[in-house]
This record gives sequence, C-alpha cells and structure tokens, in this order.
Amino acid sequence: MQPDVSVVVPVYDTMPYLRACLASLLGQTIGHRRMEIVAVDDGSTDGGGRLLDQLAARYPDTVRVRHQANSGGPANPCNRGLELATGRYVFFVGSDDRLGPEALERLVTAADRYTSDVVAGRAVGVNSRHMFQEIFAESRVDVDLFDSALPWSLANIKLFRRDLVERHHLRFHEDMPILSDQPFTLEACYRARRVSVLADYDYYHAVRRLDARNITYRSRLEQRLRCVELLVDRVAELIPAGKQRDAVLRRHFGLEVAHLVGDDLPRLDDPTRERVYGVVRRLVDRYLTDDLRDGLDIETRLRLSAVAGGGLDDLLAVIGQDAERGVPPTVVAGNRWHAGYPGVGLPAWTDVTGVRADWLARLDAVAVGWEGNRSLTVTARSPQPDLGRLVGGPIRVRAGRIPGDTLDVTPDARGTLVRVRFPVDRLLAGSATTGQRHPLRVEVDGTDGRGTAALRAPGLTPARPRIRRHGTRLYAVTTSLDARTGHLVLAVVPVTAARLAARLRRGVAERDGRGGPAGVGRPGWAGRGGPAGVGRAPGRAVPSGPDSGVHRRWRRPRPGSRDARSSRPTGRHATTTRSSRRTRRASCWSARRSSRCGPGGRRWSTRSPRNATARSCCTVCTSPSTASARGPTTRPGAPASCCCTGWRSPGSWRSSATAG
Repeated sequence: MQPDVSVVVPVYDTMPYLRACLASLLGQTIGHRRMEIVAVDDGSTDGGGRLLDQLAARYPDTVRVRHQANSGGPANPCNRGLELATGRYVFFVGSDDRLGPEALERLVTAADRYTSDVVAGRAVGVNSRHMFQEIFAESRVDVDLFDSALPWSLANIKLFRRDLVERHHLRFHEDMPILSDQPFTLEACYRARRVSVLADYDYYHAVRRLDARNITYRSRLEQRLRCVELLVDRVAELIPAGKQRDAVLRRHFGLEVAHLVGDDLPRLDDPTRERVYGVVRRLVDRYLTDDLRDGLDIETRLRLSAVAGGGLDDLLAVIGQDAERGVPPTVVAGNRWHAGYPGVGLPAWTDVTGVRADWLARLDAVAVGWEGNRSLTVTARSPQPDLGRLVGGPIRVRAGRIPGDTLDVTPDARGTLVRVRFPVDRLLAGSATTGQRHPLRVEVDGTDGRGTAALRAPGLTPARPRIRRHGTRLYAVTTSLDARTGHLVLAVVPVTAARLAARLRRGVAERDGRGGPAGVGRPGWAGRGGPAGVGRAPGRAVPSGPDSGVHRRWRRPRPGSRDARSSRPTGRHATTTRSSRRTRRASCWSARRSSRCGPGGRRWSTRSPRNATARSCCTVCTSPSTASARGPTTRPGAPASCCCTGWRSPGSWRSSATAG
C-alpha cells in the first residue's frame, strides 16, 4: 500500500540530535503504515549510519536507508531521498530537528481537506534558534506568495504534494552547499495551486545546535557569496521582472544580501572586502529597483544605496558610524533631509526625505537594566533633540510581537532619551516553550506615515540574565547583541542540562585562554580563591615542592580565624554556592583542563579516570609543552621543578610536591 507521506531525512554527523529526530518520527500519531522514513546517510563519521541501520532492521516496512559518500551539502541527499520516496506527499526534516507528535497527521489531513499542494505548519526554534513567525500569525487555507510573509519562510520544512514535485521535476540545486532549499521551496510555492498555512500547533521544532557544527552555521564567506548570487539569479530566472519578483527579492535583499554588508565587513582584509563589494554591487545594479529599495529596512536601504551611488569607502563609512558611534545626525538642506554620515558629504543616496518616519525611528540603546526580577528596562537615545514633536504620537518599542511600556520621552544634551519597560511575565507568556529570540524594533508615527527600524546597541554591555519560572520550567531572560547586525535582542532561553554544560565548556575555555584560572600559575600567586578560583571558599595554599619538603592538601580556614577574615573571595568567582561547586567539578570533567605551575615548582593537576592522554601547559616557562615518554619539555631557563602533567579525579584539587 502506498504510504501517505514520505519523510526524507538527510543525515551527516548530527549525533546525538539524530536520536531525538528519529524518535519523533517513529512516534508520529499517523502510524507506521501511513508513512515511510527515507534516511540518506551522507558519509556520517559519528555513528549515525549505524543507528539508521539498526532502525531499518527493527522497522523494515517503515525505515529505508541509503549510504553514500559525503557530497558536501544537503542538496544531494535530499535529491536521492526524493528518488526513493513513494508517498503521496513528501516532507523534509533536518536530522538535528524534530516534529511534534501529531505533525504529519495534521498536515496530511489539511492537505487532503483543502486540496493544497504545499502546507506549512508552524515552526518554532529550540535553544533560541530564530524562526520567522510572521507567516504563522494565523491559519490560512490559501496564501498568496506575493502578498504575504511567505517569502520570509522559504525553508523546505513543509509538506509537498509529490505529484507537484515530479510533474515539474523540482530538485535541489547541488551546486549550492548552503541555501539550496530556498529555490526548491520558492518554485514549489510558485507553481502550487494552493499553499496553506497552519498556525494551530507546533509542527516543527528547529534545533539550534549547541556545538554549531551544522553546515549553515559554519559556512565560509566565499561559499556564502557564491550561493547568494545563485539564489538571487534563480529568483530572476523563475519570476519575470515586476512587482511579484520585487516581493520575493525584498526578502533576499533584506536578509541574505544585507548580511553581506553587515557590521563585520570592516573587519575583513582589503581583498575580501573588495570581493564582497563587487558581488553586492552586481546584484544591486541588476535587480535593486526603486520599489524594491523603498520596501527595505531603513538601515539596509542606506547601505545598499551607498553601494549603488557611492563606493566601498562610502559603505565602510556608513557601517563604521552605525556599528561604533550610532545613528548619525540629520542634516537639513533646504527642504531636504540627509543622513549626516561623516566624510561622505550630502550625495543623493543620503537623502531620507521620503522616509522620514523610518529615519526618526532609528534609535540606539544606551542602557539595559533590571527593576528587581520583574521587569527589564531599555533606555534608547535619538540624536533628534525634538523627537517628541517631530513624531507627533507615541514612540513604541517591541520585542518581536511583544509590546513594551514606554515610560518617558525626555530631551537631553545629546538628543532625546526614551525609556521602555518589558515585564518579564509578558516576555515569558509571549515566547515559545522551547525558547525564543525577540529582536527589538522601534515604531513611530510621522507626518508621512508609520516608521519602523531595528534598535541598534553600539558599545552596549548587555544585562546579566535572570532566571524565572514559567509554568513548570525555568527560563533565563537575557539580552544580547546580534554579532552580524549589531541589533539588540531579548532572548528567553529554557534552562537545560545541555545548555549548562555548553556554557561551562565555553566559560572554562575562555578562562584558560586568559592564562589559566584565577590565582593559579600567575606571578605573585598566593592561592587566592581556592585552587581553581571557581566559586570555592578560600583555603590556604601550603607551600610545597622540592624546597619545602612537605605535601599538604587544601584545607578550609576555621570560622573566625585570620585566614577566614583576610582571605575573602574576590572577583568574578567570589560567590560560594552549591552550584559553583558543581561548576568546578563539571569544569574538571568537561574541559579536562591542563594543569598549571605556580612559583617554586608547586603544581596544580586534575587526574581523570579516563586518563587517555597527559598534557602539560606551563605558565612559569610561558610555553605549552606536550608530555611524552621522555616527560615534558620546558624552555631554556625554566625552573628545574617545572612540571605540568597528569590528571586527578574531578574536584580533588591539591598542591603537589612532585618535581618535573
């Protein structure tokens, strides 16, 4: 019997996420008889292929597996999966993502009921992965591609009628190692008789991998440049010039092309900047119409206008002002308004007269702070001293679709300050249970209509996260800066063991990168803050080594003693809590930190039962060395007692007298 739906899963090195993905598929309420899983192992090296074979042996009527050499991207395995699919519908699932239990049953039922060729179910992000939600504001039986937010949701995580796919021979472009799903999805929606959107259930859970090994995360710039060019060119090949093409290209210029001229462009070397500028200039000259430019965000519009009407130096001046100094002043010349970017003059591309409302909505966040644990307050500044008079209405700030409460709008010496409060309960209620990132945007009502702009935060130090309970789960509410755009983001993140472990690994790596733990292996080392300097009550570092002839463990000072009074913990590891002790132990296990030497041959070491290798990293001789059968090596002139090898069980820190 023909299955109702074939689920195509391209697989490459996604363990252990692959287990959760396959479990979500095998647990679908549609039942195994009505579905088939077509998994294409694209040369996995992490044991994922063996897991697929085990499931194929256990569920021979449901799971089909194909193994092949690595192809360099998901396009080829998706195409091979399409060749093997036999269902009436086909659905693509990333091997690190998962489905809601009722997803396939609901999608197939809707496609049959509405005779839809494409059905998009609401997708939510996991681990704060950002997913565009505008298209999922409500369920709609028939969505127009050119008059909706559908172009902003072109991932292939939709249900496609396989007859549509085969009739038009839709395939993924294998010359695109990234972004290959967008041309496929766009053409399917363009040729479909009906596209439906379901917003009544969390159908797809898109997981942001904490190890960031997904090919989309780690794509190289040259690869991205080529794929963005191909992406835009293929839109032009599919859709004739006009308003419909502009409606789709508005997404690509507003997202993929805009990222190419993001805040990180000035940090590239000169040849790379020239290469990026050349690609963007070609796309702008060929496809950026006046209607398309008018529909872009004010920031992107100015940067692409600098590309079209200026040169690379003008573009770098605009990016430098936005990223480092904030919104430039407004220069009024006659009855025209210009963006006053320093060093570029007043060329035509700086004219913002026709988009005054959007220009007035540009603010810079200058402070973020907490009012207890219940509210987060954002303070933003406009360079316009009379902003309140110019907008003629309320100034609103939203975190995604969550409105903030404007507290006050007050002029100051540098413009106008706007303070906005976001109640934490409102942020939690408006976020997905799997966590969600909310970019902040400013809205104003000007004389020429409503304006909106993203809230930038040049040089801002984000607020520390706060943990709050919502329902039965704990969430961290925090602020961050988008590294590519410089925009301020509010994030609601579920507190999970995996996230804590990832954060611990990053923290240990950052700490070791600064030269080792506090108080360990540094000039003037005195044992302050415990042997790792990580959240432990201070103990006394008893001198040991060849010059002392003693071997002593750490001991905690007696309450009221001189050591307890004088050795107060200080700095970022000053707090002594149960969680900080767990942090220290987890740090030992997860990072397996190399040991450090202190003056006089004192040695810090952690010895793990796993003891696969022994490494040394000596901060006395300031040169890393690797232990071998002959023992560690040191630089000439290093102390004879300098030795940093071995591992000790988690949490058992001590000062050792062993000589190197």
